[in-house]
Amino acid sequence: MDSVIKQIGIIFSIVLFFLFPCACTQEKQSKPEDAESYNNRGNAYSEKGQHDQAIAAFNKALEINPRHVGVYHNRGVVYGRKGQYDKATADFSKAIEINPKDAGAYYNRGVVYEVNHRYDQAIADYTKALEINPRYAGCYHNRGVAYGRTGHYDKAISDFTKSIEINPGYAGAYYSRGNVHGKRGKYDQAIADYTKALEVNPNYAVVYYSRARVYYLRKEYDKSMEDVTKAQSLGYKISAEFLDNLHKASGK
Repeated sequence: MDSVIKQIGIIFSIVLFFLFPCACTQEKQSKPEDAESYNNRGNAYSEKGQHDQAIAAFNKALEINPRHVGVYHNRGVVYGRKGQYDKATADFSKAIEINPKDAGAYYNRGVVYEVNHRYDQAIADYTKALEINPRYAGCYHNRGVAYGRTGHYDKAISDFTKSIEINPGYAGAYYSRGNVHGKRGKYDQAIADYTKALEVNPNYAVVYYSRARVYYLRKEYDKSMEDVTKAQSLGYKISAEFLDNLHKASGK
């Protein structure tokens, strides 16, 4: 069996930045409607993917009210989407400085740390966010990802399970937990989690591929081929090496 597919790799999906804007204002200002107007304008630009215009609008809002937590948060999200992680981190840190109870800012800063492989810092921020909001399913998931990537599989499983407990329809948490089970050679549990993820989201292409790899390891080649075909039909690119190994093993 080829070394590339002897081991089930952990292909976690991180829940990235908030898809909704923060419109909170923490302190009164001389012209609150002006700052809020620029904040809303920035959010509108952000939703259209016009990141530079969004940042310009957020900058204007902060000129009017330099302690507007929501603007720092929203500008940080845009910087994160642009890959300007140092600026994103600075904005989330400023939001936390103004409002230490802003769970979203800790969460988003944790995402930035995780994207940059600073897992200990990511875990610390996710943990802080969960102290503020213990029902934050996405945060449990992301902390589980960080634990998984640092080899703390028991903690990863615990976090994914908690995420599912809070949100039983969270396909990504089933998928990530399945990856850890696969990594540990617990193939029945991996297949069960992948199957559950696909019940929630039948178009989750990478899950078909991951389940196909486990079926391959169990020598269930027909099932593996069926999942590969489904993943391909959904646009997922399967490595030529895996396909070659599967065809050879199955004799088809």
